[in-house]
Amino acid sequence: MLTRKQYELLVYIDKHLKQTGFSPSFDEMKDALNLKSKSGIHRLISALEERGHIGRRHHRARALEVLRLPDNMETAAVAPAESAAAFAPNVIQGDFSSRLPGVRAAADSAAVQLPLYGRIAAGLPIEALRDSGTMVDVPMALLGGGEHYALEVAGDSMIEAGILDGDTVLIRKGEVAETGQIVVALVDENEVTLKRLRRRGNSIALEPCNARLKPQIFSADRVKVQGKLVGLLRKY
Repeated sequence: MLTRKQYELLVYIDKHLKQTGFSPSFDEMKDALNLKSKSGIHRLISALEERGHIGRRHHRARALEVLRLPDNMETAAVAPAESAAAFAPNVIQGDFSSRLPGVRAAADSAAVQLPLYGRIAAGLPIEALRDSGTMVDVPMALLGGGEHYALEVAGDSMIEAGILDGDTVLIRKGEVAETGQIVVALVDENEVTLKRLRRRGNSIALEPCNARLKPQIFSADRVKVQGKLVGLLRKY
């Protein structure tokens, strides 16, 4: 069962694809649904993707495709379809050249905004700074389904995993992680750290990726997974 906004967005994407041959930009979708930010569109797209209605063709700009329409599309979509038909977006042609060898760069319109929740320790655990007023632009191709947020890394304990001080890590929210994955871990309900997780019987080891540092070992009830690492941004 889709919400009204999810339904309207699915109808709009389907109509845009049929009319133009490519999916609408995030700005076009935001304007069509009268939303204030592109982060709202990202949440709607993630929900539609989880329900199997749309998919993404990664490493391609404007990469959405409709996989399945609701069974009652013909009868229930009259109002949303009329609303979508009334919206006539201006299509801007552009040459989106590669920024990395072998990888096609995403267009600006294929970026989403994620909340940046302050700095997280890649050394000793620190208290998380949750600043929901700061946003960071992220290429949509770096994200899959689910809800995401970003954190700025402080410290050098993850340098052997290619994570440096000042990097921005992209985290998919979730409470479950497999051993060996890099996670955001909440320790004793008040400290948050970025480490590789290892399960050892009834204990959990939070391992740095730096040969100079030792892992921290806690009883399982003291550690809660807050999310898993899915991507990284770096400025030079």
